[in-house]
Amino acid sequence: MMKMDNDALNATMQSWWQQNQEIFNSFTQSLSQQSPVQQALNEQNSKDFTTWLQALSQQPETLIKNQTNWWQQQLQIMQNAMQTGDEKVAPVISEERGDRRFKDEQWQQNPWFNYIKQSYLLFGESLLQNIRDTQGLDEKQKERLEFFARQTINSLAPSNFISTNPELLKLTLESKGENLVKGFELLKKDLDKSQDMLRISMTEEQAYKLGEDLATTPGRVVYQNHLFELIQYSATTEQVLETPLLIIPPYVNKYYILDLQQQNSMVKWAVDQGHTVFMMSWKNPDPSMAHISFEDYVVDGVIAAVDAIEKHIGTTYVNAMGYCIGGTLLTTTLAYFTAKRMKQRIKSATLLTTLLDFAQPGEIGVFINEPTIAALEAYNTENGVMHGHSLGTAFSMLRENSLYWNYYVNNYLKGKAPMNMDLLYWNGDSTNLTAACHNFMLRNLYLENKLVEPKAISIRGTKIDLSKVKTPIYMLSTRDDHIALWQATFKGVQNTASPVTFVLGESGHIAGVINSPEANKYGYFYGPEAKGEAQEWFDKAKHQTGSWWPHWHQWLNNLNDIKVDARATHTDEKPGIYDAPGEYVKVTL
Repeated sequence: MMKMDNDALNATMQSWWQQNQEIFNSFTQSLSQQSPVQQALNEQNSKDFTTWLQALSQQPETLIKNQTNWWQQQLQIMQNAMQTGDEKVAPVISEERGDRRFKDEQWQQNPWFNYIKQSYLLFGESLLQNIRDTQGLDEKQKERLEFFARQTINSLAPSNFISTNPELLKLTLESKGENLVKGFELLKKDLDKSQDMLRISMTEEQAYKLGEDLATTPGRVVYQNHLFELIQYSATTEQVLETPLLIIPPYVNKYYILDLQQQNSMVKWAVDQGHTVFMMSWKNPDPSMAHISFEDYVVDGVIAAVDAIEKHIGTTYVNAMGYCIGGTLLTTTLAYFTAKRMKQRIKSATLLTTLLDFAQPGEIGVFINEPTIAALEAYNTENGVMHGHSLGTAFSMLRENSLYWNYYVNNYLKGKAPMNMDLLYWNGDSTNLTAACHNFMLRNLYLENKLVEPKAISIRGTKIDLSKVKTPIYMLSTRDDHIALWQATFKGVQNTASPVTFVLGESGHIAGVINSPEANKYGYFYGPEAKGEAQEWFDKAKHQTGSWWPHWHQWLNNLNDIKVDARATHTDEKPGIYDAPGEYVKVTL
């Protein structure tokens, strides 16, 4: 056994505990008044839980069956733990592939910690299975019950506590508690910048500088209004495709997810393939922009960008690419052009992980119900914006083990500063949402799913109809996307009259999109036109290794575009405003 300085360890632990109590008391006092949103969530959870208990009481055989299964498996875990000798015993239950919480060898080799781990995993799986097996609950209720049960289960994981995590226990004993002292300092820093919920740092805030480390592709801001800056990137080829490419990023994030670093920048890659690339960089809204709504992002955003491109380089048409809600915005713009009987100036539309039909909104759906939406609307109206940090934390909780508890343990219990990573830096560089726009999205898109209803949504007084859109569409979804389920995107794009090339990338909402040919980390599926049921399409689809980017580029080339001499980003007559990445993207919360 290792010899310990118990007095030093006890003194450190006592000091750490007292300081933690003081700072948490201070923090919780500031949150003593429960927000209307949290109150609405709690009330909905209480109703769902009561409904579940009532349903269980009417089917005792299900409860007895599940309890019997749990008890038998728990006994087997106990028996396995008490066995001695070198003979290996197969586990009763194992963690899912990719679960990094139990990677320390002691979780497998030490009988006590192995018992704790398996008992915990069995408890969690049994609880979730009980919810799934209960008859009489609608799917929405089951989704909410499973989601919040999962949050509770994962918050109680033995890996989150010093006494039940062998790695933490060893570290604390060997360092005489210094890991907790360092973790406490990191916690204080995070609490200082937190508002209505703890914001755990994933990277250092000063780890990267835009224009030097990230968003480095050369270009020039050639247009600016109250909503966005328009960046034109410098050509790297002598000739370019005649039709420029307009990229519409989501206004809930900053655009440089598509221009992180040279090796994973889709912007740079597209420029190198001969595209004249324009990027919209949205302004990070403050309460003075509370009135800016979704329709303003259509008319004063996308359409204004198309106008600015024509004025700057003289082309009437653009190919457009929209990412996530940017794709929803792009498709709405197409419908608006059609409804106004205007010239259709968008030659093709590329939609990346884009929902049009919001009937299956992924795990975000647990928040989509009338009481919660009403509370969020009230919050937005009162504050003028939905704060970006609150949105970021909420999205992190959709992947709580990898994006929340992992950093809780690493930062506060191990006392390690988080590793710097470009993607995580971008993830923490949050943006606000205007009250009017967020309220529109919550009610009209997510709750009432009006976008797929003909003429149910008006843009500046003009009723739109997606079924009238005929522009060629390239739809890229990702198989593990938890924000825009690929089955939902597949269904949604069929509400247009467009010829659709549907491609299903591997991995998730970000990694499956930012998958450069240089990295070639994930492959993709391609197949027949997007018609019928998603599974039927997938059964006929073919798998291709490597990035989907070249496949998309070839699709654009097949639209019979010609090449012209490369365009300059600025001339004496049209000098532009300032160099990329511009100023709007640098505004932080």
